[in-house]
Amino acid sequence: MFLFPLVLGVLFLPEANNLKCHECLPAPSGICTEKTAECPSQDYRLVSALNIKRCIMPDRCVENSVNYGTYRVVKNSACCNEDLCNAQIPEYKSAPNGKMCFTCEGENCMKTLNCVGNENYCVKATQGKNVTLKGCASKLICSDQRASRVNQFSAEQISCCQGDYCNSASRAFTYLLLLLVPLLFPALLS
Repeated sequence: MFLFPLVLGVLFLPEANNLKCHECLPAPSGICTEKTAECPSQDYRLVSALNIKRCIMPDRCVENSVNYGTYRVVKNSACCNEDLCNAQIPEYKSAPNGKMCFTCEGENCMKTLNCVGNENYCVKATQGKNVTLKGCASKLICSDQRASRVNQFSAEQISCCQGDYCNSASRAFTYLLLLLVPLLFPALLS
């Protein structure tokens, strides 16, 4: 007796629809033919990024960048959760934001770099024993949970700081120089 209402309830429950999205994944040539697709589940969101449109999980919807002066890696995406809402490519933020950091040009790591967009941290990264990279990075690049992803494509060790030019020489070296000044000053007067 109770089984019949249960079966009717299941039959007439509203069906959960997956999102429909514009999908565009570029071929090796860089050319992309856009089509409409359905996301695999309701948990997915729609994303638009430079040259890519597709369904992704919400935790993959991020906006971050790291700028080493000679090159910049940017992930600029915009997510939404309505059918076909990912038609527009997100705006690329490239205006200077006032943050200043050091960058390396060859072995000279005292060149200045104007940070742009959401790059609010200075970064220092090392590759092996001989390569040092300095520049600007967004908060997501510097957070612990994202640092491992950065390491995969750019560096073995990465450290971030928030003050202007805070990615300069090591503090121990600076303190050593300050200790030497009083010792050298009397020698200069004689």
